[in-house]
Amino acid sequence: MHLSSVFCPLSPVLAIWQHTPHPFLIQFSEDVGLRYYGLAYLLGFVFGAWMFRLYYKAGRTPLTPVASMDLMMYLVIGVMVGGRLGSYLLYDNWRSFGSDPLGIFKVWKGGMASHGGFVGVLVALLWFSHKHKVKFLHLADLVTSTAPCGILLGRLANYLNGELWGKATDGTWGMIFVGDPDHLPRHPSQLYEAALEGALLLAYGQWRFWRSDAPVKHPGRLSGEFLIGYALVRIICEVFREPDASLLFGLSRGTFFSFFVAIGGIWLIRLSTRKPA
Repeated sequence: MHLSSVFCPLSPVLAIWQHTPHPFLIQFSEDVGLRYYGLAYLLGFVFGAWMFRLYYKAGRTPLTPVASMDLMMYLVIGVMVGGRLGSYLLYDNWRSFGSDPLGIFKVWKGGMASHGGFVGVLVALLWFSHKHKVKFLHLADLVTSTAPCGILLGRLANYLNGELWGKATDGTWGMIFVGDPDHLPRHPSQLYEAALEGALLLAYGQWRFWRSDAPVKHPGRLSGEFLIGYALVRIICEVFREPDASLLFGLSRGTFFSFFVAIGGIWLIRLSTRKPA
């Protein structure tokens, strides 16, 4: 029986939770099995398709269930390609090209960047909008109202994988991640991100989509609010997260790239006030 986490007694009055990475829900061999990370992506897309169907039944979108399934295929490609390229190009993985030119295709070894995924989704939405003659801003609102579910599940998968851990802390909530060479109690920053980037933004997006007229009267506003909200909570979480690449201008890469996400959100909000519903 595998226990992913156990108590590690450090003193008679203090016990630190020790987390052992366990990336597989079902494992067949060393590298083959049903991974939590892949399951997180699958469930995120299933949730999005289900919500699109509910939106259509409620009259909140003209996108039919058949068309929404086509949209999901575009999004799957956009997220996977954009996320992988983002990880490869934005986080210095490209430096290994000389020794491992096929490394970008080794998705089973991990490496997906949320900021790259955003760019991939943008391209996918523009492509779908042009091909199916559906307003881009409306599509963006549909996606951003459901996307935090996938982020939530993805961050939980990061925790189960024992990756992207936080900075050292002397708080009693700190965790020791097996594989950490320093063996220090650290912030479970993956759980912070799951709560803020995932659960909080999902609740806000659903509240705005169902309880306000923004998606109808101001297409694009909800998308802009999501991007600004994501940038803010990501910057907050980066305070507790151990940088997973070299700094840029003294900032973690997650923080640095989030400024561009916020700028995109401001642009969408301004655009939503100019475009007729």
